[in-house]
Amino acid sequence: MNAITHNTVPTYQRISVKPLAVHIGAEISGVDLSRPLASEEIAEIRAALLQWKVIFFRDQHLSHAQHVAFGKQFGDLTLGHPVFGYEPGHPEVYSVGRDRFKSRFDGARLVRPWTGWHTDVTAAINPPAASILRGVVIPPYGGDTQWTNLVAAYHGLSPALRAFVDTLQGEHKFTPPEGNKARQEFVSKVAATPLISHHPLVRVHPETGEKALYVSPSFLKNIVGLHPRESEQLLALLFEHVVRPEYTVRFKWEEGSLAFWDNRSTAHLAPVDIYDTEFERQLYRITLVGDVPVGPDGKPSVSIEGEPVAAHSVE
Repeated sequence: MNAITHNTVPTYQRISVKPLAVHIGAEISGVDLSRPLASEEIAEIRAALLQWKVIFFRDQHLSHAQHVAFGKQFGDLTLGHPVFGYEPGHPEVYSVGRDRFKSRFDGARLVRPWTGWHTDVTAAINPPAASILRGVVIPPYGGDTQWTNLVAAYHGLSPALRAFVDTLQGEHKFTPPEGNKARQEFVSKVAATPLISHHPLVRVHPETGEKALYVSPSFLKNIVGLHPRESEQLLALLFEHVVRPEYTVRFKWEEGSLAFWDNRSTAHLAPVDIYDTEFERQLYRITLVGDVPVGPDGKPSVSIEGEPVAAHSVE
């Protein structure tokens, strides 16, 4: 199974679902993720994910093995990260530590309203279907993560602009943030596993049929077929639009918190306020294998360089 399978349930009988914002985000309770789930629980969690785009759990103190086992109930898992590796002994787990970027970049990045927002690994031809992030060491305050609903953002555009972006594709790849200079570790790893893809600017969700404004500010570099100035201006408009506060939810982490988001209909923002403190922050992420995006015209994404992100197999 390479993506989350949608099983429609009329009501939630096995879990409790508490919405956190109008367009995105709900907190799930009444379930223990450390044990194998009943099929009814899996179906309801899937349905809540598709409805709310990102769902959150509290007081789930999982080991790496339990984290992986939970994720496998929803689909095949990738390696921790196709470019930047994984936790030793746990190939499906990627470390999201406070200082993970120190060895990759130098210099001061150019900060815009959308700086840092991204959808995971969109440089790949088949970006992950979903991501599951687990909080282990959490600062006493600060360090919140934000998500935005790309379906709501698409419908927030004018009909004329929606009709135009429906026809476009964008180029996604790994590059340093604007203003930063890549250090040798980043250069070497990207060169060893190059990933460049052309994805539709509007992605049709393979399960719900919803259209999402599939723009990932950290990875989407230009719009295919437009002149550079046209591309720059349109991307600035779209990037600014998708991070409007009304489309977003902000999550305050606790130890044992877990966030599970649909990577096909959301973008998210990692915190930078923690760099103004000495607080430690350590989370771990796993990702579910995704499919190739398809636009409203039925045309799939095109791989320019690199291989699809495959399911991790135990050798």
